[in-house]
This record gives sequence, C-alpha cells and structure tokens, in this order.
Amino acid sequence: MKPLDHLEHLDKHLVDELAQVARETVRDELREQTRKQRRKAALYAASGALALYAGAALALAVGLALALGLPDWAAALITAVILGAAAFVLRGMARPSRPGGEHAAGGRFTGRGEAGRTAAGGMPYPPAPPAPPAGAAPGTVPPRPTDDPDAPHHRA
Repeated sequence: MKPLDHLEHLDKHLVDELAQVARETVRDELREQTRKQRRKAALYAASGALALYAGAALALAVGLALALGLPDWAAALITAVILGAAAFVLRGMARPSRPGGEHAAGGRFTGRGEAGRTAAGGMPYPPAPPAPPAGAAPGTVPPRPTDDPDAPHHRA
C-alpha cells in the first residue's frame, strides 16, 4: 500500500501546482485588462475635461460677440439664459418628462384614455373597476377573476 500513498501525494502536489498556475494566469490576465481599462478611463476623463473647456470658450465667445452691441452685463445675462435653456432641453431629452410615463409594454405614455388620468403630482390613477354584472344586486361585489396575479394559487 505504500506506492498508493506515494501516488496520492503526487496527485495532491499536481493539483496544488495546477491551481497555483491557474491563479497566476487569471491574476495576470486581470491585471492586463485592468491596465487597459484604466488607460481608456483616463482618456475619456481627459476628453470630457477638454470638452468642458471648449464649451466654456464657446460661451465666452458668444458673450463677447453680444458685448459688441450690448452692455457687458446684458451680454453675460443673455449668454447665461442661452446656456440654461440648452441645459434644460438636454435634461428633458435625457429622461422622461413625468414619472410613470411609460407602460410596461415599452410604449410611450400618450395621456389618453382612462389609464392616462393623473393625480396631483403626476402619478396615474389606477384603472376603474369593471361594472357589476347586469343581474347583480346593488352593493354586491363581483367575484375575482381566476387569472388575477394577486390571487393565491393552490396546487393539489
């Protein structure tokens, strides 16, 4: 039985060595990928900073051009209003105008029909319950449909 004990030791040693090689390979690969991502992130950050300065220079040029025919304070005010309006338009393009404005099916909210009514604050009213059946007595509650997702499901 001694040779088998020796083989078990070799198998364990081989598994440990393979695991260490795999760890080192994965670690080196992750380091390389991280290095590439850092470089890409730094380039994006530099690009954003330069775009910010370019926008500031453009705003300054607009203000100086307006200052040729207007007082300086009026040119600065008009430039600020133009930039504010552009920011408002871009914000509106970036997100929907009211909460709950899109249906679950992915369509855009149209504001028409019963489901389109909204309460104060922009939240939609829930849909009206269905009318009671024609032969039902006043004040009775119709039974819940079986396909209601809130109804408990029993398995036999």
